[in-house]
Amino acid sequence: MPRRCIIASPQSGQNAPDASTWSYVDDWPEDSETIREARERAAELGCPPLSRSSASLVQLLAATVGAQSVVEVGTGAGISGAALLGGMAPTGVLTSIDVEAENQRVARETFTALGYDHTRTRLITGRALDVLPRLSDAAYDIVLVDGDKTEYPAILTQAKRLLRIGGLAIFDNMLWGGRVADAAERDPETVALRDTASVLRSDDDWLPVLIPVGDGLLVARLQDRS
Repeated sequence: MPRRCIIASPQSGQNAPDASTWSYVDDWPEDSETIREARERAAELGCPPLSRSSASLVQLLAATVGAQSVVEVGTGAGISGAALLGGMAPTGVLTSIDVEAENQRVARETFTALGYDHTRTRLITGRALDVLPRLSDAAYDIVLVDGDKTEYPAILTQAKRLLRIGGLAIFDNMLWGGRVADAAERDPETVALRDTASVLRSDDDWLPVLIPVGDGLLVARLQDRS
């Protein structure tokens, strides 16, 4: 049976959503006061967070797979981590990696304000490609990536090792403000994002879908090929 690669897009004959519709979709989920404050802190720190719609989808995905163990690359101010924790099992543990200790301090404040016990999170300060190789094989339900775009292809290799069969790899910023779709854009970050998408689309071990929410989420399920 041929493998399927799914692309979420308007059906043939339908008009593509206009800018006001995209804005409506992204603003439709409501942030709590704590998350609104975290978004303000993220702006101060210079670490753009997941959009509202992307965070809402991430929470749904975590709940759908009953996530117990999750790895996040790019802690930021804790917005993506809060979305993951909101969907994870009550005993689930989030491992979050960021190169900036200050980001993780703010994220810890966000998690505490939301009522999550400190035992639910493991925050590791360091470069993702130094930390990920030390984590256990096939031990995680989700790997969420929102860090250095040039490292996405290498992180994808690590994600394949870290995920259990049926686990999800989630990559943010896969549209990159429209640059990924523009073949003339050849900067290192854009090329790395294209390469990541290409690998996920061509590798039969993955079932991927590119979802146009926020700045683009690429979600891929690790398949059982035995």
